[in-house]
Amino acid sequence: MKVFDYIIVGGGSAGCVVANRLVSAGKRVLLLEAGPRDNTPFIHIPATFVRVLGTKRTWMYETEPEPGANGRVLVVPQGRTLGGGSSVNAMIYIRGQAQDYDSWRDLGCDGWGFDDVLPVFRRCEDNETLAGDYHGTGGPLKVSEPRFRHPISSAFVRAAQEIGLPFSHDFNGASQEGIGFYQTTTFQARRGSTAATYLKAVRNSPLLTISTESAVQNILMENGAASGIVYRNADNIEHTAKAREEIILCAGALATPKLLMLSGIGPAEHLSSLGIPVLRDLPGVGENFQDHITASVYGITDRPISLKGQDKGFRAAINGLQYALNRSGLLASNVVESGGFIDTSGCGRPDIQFHVTPALVGDASRDQMEGHGVSINPCILRPEARGKISLRSRNADDPIIFVGNNLTKEADVDTLVRGIKLGRKILAAPAMKELGFRELAPGDSAQTEEAIANHARSIAKTVYHPSGTCKMGRDAMAVVDHQLRVVGVPRLRIADASIMPTLVSGNTNAPTIMIAERCADFILTKNEATLRTSR
Repeated sequence: MKVFDYIIVGGGSAGCVVANRLVSAGKRVLLLEAGPRDNTPFIHIPATFVRVLGTKRTWMYETEPEPGANGRVLVVPQGRTLGGGSSVNAMIYIRGQAQDYDSWRDLGCDGWGFDDVLPVFRRCEDNETLAGDYHGTGGPLKVSEPRFRHPISSAFVRAAQEIGLPFSHDFNGASQEGIGFYQTTTFQARRGSTAATYLKAVRNSPLLTISTESAVQNILMENGAASGIVYRNADNIEHTAKAREEIILCAGALATPKLLMLSGIGPAEHLSSLGIPVLRDLPGVGENFQDHITASVYGITDRPISLKGQDKGFRAAINGLQYALNRSGLLASNVVESGGFIDTSGCGRPDIQFHVTPALVGDASRDQMEGHGVSINPCILRPEARGKISLRSRNADDPIIFVGNNLTKEADVDTLVRGIKLGRKILAAPAMKELGFRELAPGDSAQTEEAIANHARSIAKTVYHPSGTCKMGRDAMAVVDHQLRVVGVPRLRIADASIMPTLVSGNTNAPTIMIAERCADFILTKNEATLRTSR
């Protein structure tokens, strides 16, 4: 049995950040990752991330049949490699809206208003173009402009302006609203995951031990406090590690609540029903699940201009050669190059985000569709629906019971319908027609609100942003306090998207990195305070 100062469970977006900050402060750290290292080129070449989905480097979570999606099972891929989501996502850099964080503060999360978190976002960031009040330079997280703009992505941005939507060059500035091209977490046309940035900076430190293909089985407790973990390595051998100071869970919004419940921390009635001894009754563990849901507007064209076929034969060879010679061309693209944020309800802040893919793409369980086309994907930014994560058994190898409850609130369906209508208008604008586009779906027969809603339910998919299952707050359902300490369990913190009381209005990678930075701040500030007191 080995002893460390800190044990971090999960080597993803958050875990790599916390490891960097603690090792840099002179702490001895064990970083555990269930998946393999990030040592495949498909991770690091931006456009090839789709080759990683469905492999051993992703978890492919499946919901229970969704009543709001015509009884279909939705697939939610999550990172299972060093860098986690930041190694397998589309690299879009978005923070969310100021109101998101102010609402956290107003819900009882002291010190989490936008004025509190903005300096942390700026400290993280190394933006190649933007600076000033809203952006940072010199931080670990590389943020870059697109190195490639697909003609379909450019046409979408022009078409949106043709129907009267504003253009934005910065979705992370004073206002989020507008249509444009996304900045990405890339550097010199390569992915800038937290493994390739934060973790790389400390990877060779003698203070850091990285154990990949290590599945944590449960958290050990002594006198009511977290003291260590039990994990299984690639050879299926069980190991125990102890922490002198704390354990930090960074396993994500689907795995973190599972580990807590397996360890006896969670809803007492549920745990008891599975024969798990209850060490701490926390009814909020696994509750409050939220995700971004989208339903595509599909356009089709007779012209061979989409991504279809670009990964095969002669075209694939040309694309590979162009990238190898000067890091340019299609492989330098993050694929989801354009999109934006629009207020469709008149509420005063965007409620829909667009992700645009220059191909006909279904959900994560389906291959590319036939034909050349575009997928215009409006997603609901602040869903009202809430789902739940629970255990299937006390066996750590069994999948969770994952109830998404997506599209079970009429307000969410209404928002998605408005987004689909707007996507259809953009598709019908002159810039898209110049490329020969015509609507494939929802199609001419879907003109009523009911028909569009039926289309949405029939093809709804997630944007892979699960959150909220171990929420921060002060109410009876809170799992962590404002310093990310698990309520009633000393020496245990959570630093991932599960702590979000409400889902941020946009992609979750940058906010998760900010949460991890704050967790490290809380830990190191606590240590400094202890030292001052002892003196």
